[in-house]
Amino acid sequence: MSTHLHAISPRAQDAVEIVDDQDRPLGVMPLAEARRQALFHRTVLVLVYDARGRVFLQKRARTKTLYPGRWDLSAAGPVLAGESCEDAALRGLRQELGIGGALLTRLGKAPACPETGYGFTTLFAAGACPGPLLPDPAEIEDGLFVDRDELDALAASFREMLTPTLVSFWERDMVFRPARPGRPDDDGAPGP
Repeated sequence: MSTHLHAISPRAQDAVEIVDDQDRPLGVMPLAEARRQALFHRTVLVLVYDARGRVFLQKRARTKTLYPGRWDLSAAGPVLAGESCEDAALRGLRQELGIGGALLTRLGKAPACPETGYGFTTLFAAGACPGPLLPDPAEIEDGLFVDRDELDALAASFREMLTPTLVSFWERDMVFRPARPGRPDDDGAPGP
């Protein structure tokens, strides 16, 4: 695998930090090049719920590079160079769903692997959505709120229609786990 790290401005619109297999920074390059070379970088996923506790699933636009047309968690995206995971999650909520000012709870992290597009993926919960979602059609083709039983049925019968990262967090029972303030971050170990 080629690992030519380009010297580019960390403020480039799509620049991401390239990291090693332990999530330690190595350099900066455009996201498209990082994906082309299958290099490790960081990504985020955010869970948004309705007042009934159902989670919003987005159907990724067919123009997306990774898993076009598949169902994914509420909001997703890369962590840009110089950006914290929390800031990336807030940016994703604002850009993809029109949600601003959410209070985030960090739920856990998935390791970088081919199924995550080589992204170390941090999962956040944004809690219940206070108003209507305004999905960006360039990012999201469709969306729906599902409860635990509906997501279980989707994962059991239509797994190929879901992103591998959604399936991974579902298998670890993290999609509907209630966020508990003050709880230590999940280290990826199975829950109680």
